[in-house]
Amino acid sequence: MTEPVRAVLFDLDDTLIRYQRSSETLLRGSFDAVGADPVFPVEAYYDQFRRFADRTDSVAELRRECFAALCADRGRGPDLGRRVADAYAAERDHRDVEWVAGAREVMGSLSEHYRVGVVTNSPADAARQKVDAAGVDEYAETVVFAGHDTPAKPAPEPFDRALEALDADPARAAHVGDSLQSDIAGANAAGLRSVLFAADGEGHRNEGHDADERTVPDNRIASMSALASLPWVDA
Repeated sequence: MTEPVRAVLFDLDDTLIRYQRSSETLLRGSFDAVGADPVFPVEAYYDQFRRFADRTDSVAELRRECFAALCADRGRGPDLGRRVADAYAAERDHRDVEWVAGAREVMGSLSEHYRVGVVTNSPADAARQKVDAAGVDEYAETVVFAGHDTPAKPAPEPFDRALEALDADPARAAHVGDSLQSDIAGANAAGLRSVLFAADGEGHRNEGHDADERTVPDNRIASMSALASLPWVDA
């Protein structure tokens, strides 16, 4: 018999909160600011994000190295990538965030009945600003900055760290996130129930990889409010 859920973990970016000014718009503006045509799309940045997450200590450093590599891969000088990253950093305000529709309400409701935490791969310096600005820690009892406190998702360690803080067992926990490769694969590896938040019906952060058994979620939801109607939710 399946154990009842007693703890719920959430991804942060594009699951609970998102930037009010999209990364795509900001990237285009950053190329304009240095007088260059766009060399790579924002999806390439997302694809390569984890590659640099464990190598750098800040989001600004991560972005500089990532953009430099993306330009070099496309036959452009890495210095162009660094200049674009600096322009991007000058415009990006990590506090300029908003809640994903329904996320605040469902998180508040769940926090009255479950132990609630956040596990994010967002670099710690940026993630702390987002959490503070949105008030995520009004509901989350713990926030694990994976890639800083622990290895990045999909490693099981960040989930283990969060559950230890919540005094919860993986068999009685669930994780909700929008990335098959980070959230679903990580939750499955750590023994949690996995819930894919796929607002587009498929999962917009599949990151170009084919799904396999590691990335098959236990549940899918198309809106955060739908989380409240899953069978294990009694809130």
